[in-house]
Amino acid sequence: MNTLLFNDTLITPSKVICIGRNYVEHIYELNNEIPSSMVVFNKPNSAITDTLCFISPDTRFEGEICFLMMEGAIAGVGFGLDLTKGDLQNYLKSKALPWERAKGFDGSAVLGDFVPLTVPLESLRMTLHINGVLVQEATYELMIYKPPEMVEEIARFMSFEDGDIIMSGTPKGVSTYHIGDTFIGRIYSEDTLVIESQWSAL
Repeated sequence: MNTLLFNDTLITPSKVICIGRNYVEHIYELNNEIPSSMVVFNKPNSAITDTLCFISPDTRFEGEICFLMMEGAIAGVGFGLDLTKGDLQNYLKSKALPWERAKGFDGSAVLGDFVPLTVPLESLRMTLHINGVLVQEATYELMIYKPPEMVEEIARFMSFEDGDIIMSGTPKGVSTYHIGDTFIGRIYSEDTLVIESQWSAL
C-alpha cells in the first residue's frame, strides 16, 4: 500500500476522494456545465505517489488544496496534483461512462507532505508555479463547495478511514506538461506559508 507523510509520520490512505468542478472559472475553462450537486469521484490507494511522471501528451495537471482526514474530521492539509488523461476523459464523458480510466490510474494522485491544520480553513489559498511561472492560484472563497460541505456530503454515502485524502478541486490554469518541468505547489494561510511541495517531471 502507498503511503504519505503527515506530521513526520507515515500514513496509508485507503482512498483519495476528489471533488470535481469546484471552481467556476475552471468549469468554463473546460467548457463544462456548473453542476447542480457536488461532483465526487475516487482514486484508489494505488494512484498515490510522491513522484511526478510524464504519462502521455494529453495528460494534464490539476493543482489542489488537499485535506487529510482523521476520526471523520479534517486534520491535515497539503498540496496535490490530480493528473488527468484529458482526451480519454473527454471520450468517456461523451459516452456517459465513468472517469476511472482517465482519473484513477496508477500515479495519478501526486501528493506532497501533509501538516496539521492549525489555521482557519477560511484563510487558505494555494499557488502553483511551473518553471518559475505562476499558473494556478485559488482561495477558499472561490470554492463552490467549502471543505465542511465536502465532508458532510461524502459522509452521507461513504465512510472515511483515518488517513483518507480529500482533493478539493482545481482552479483555472490546468494544462499538459513535459519531462523536466519543475512544479512548486504552496499552501498559504493568507500570506503565511503553511506547506510547500516540489516535483520535477520524470
